Amino acid sequence: MATISVKKPEKQTDEIMRVDQRRPALDRFRLQVDSQTKASFATLEAAEKVGKEIKAAHPVVRVSVYDAEKHEKKLLE
Repeated sequence: MATISVKKPEKQTDEIMRVDQRRPALDRFRLQVDSQTKASFATLEAAEKVGKEIKAAHPVVRVSVYDAEKHEKKLLE
């Protein structure tokens, strides 16, 4: 039986991408749709603006803004 030898390609250290399994850093105000975090914002006004747009387009879903520092949730209507 014939044997075939194949050379492995050399890995270049500068082209290897590192996989980071940590969660990305989130800002203080987190927009939640049906209790699932969808985005984070640095200001309450920005989070409320996007949340109200989502609520206007989809009135059935529950939209809230969670404050990570105060541990409070504000329901948008």
